[in-house]
Amino acid sequence: MSCGNPHAVPCTEILSLVHEYLDGEVAEVQRIDVVQHLGECPPCYEQVSLVRAVKIVVHRSCTGQAAPESLRVSIVTRIRQITMTDGAGE
Repeated sequence: MSCGNPHAVPCTEILSLVHEYLDGEVAEVQRIDVVQHLGECPPCYEQVSLVRAVKIVVHRSCTGQAAPESLRVSIVTRIRQITMTDGAGE
């Protein structure tokens, strides 16, 4: 996704930060880069807006019930396995 114009930070890098940006989990320098890029790049702005809308719908749909501890442990374990496997080749 790109508007075809050169940017200080490429579209692919901005889009890789979408979830962290929307969750307020990026460093200040990255946040500034994202905000600047979104002001210059309508396709990326639209993509981020879509992800934001989905996050809002998901948040509204959650019942607030906590996941069972066994499910949480299973998910965290699987994430660690995937992370270790993906990182092993670097």
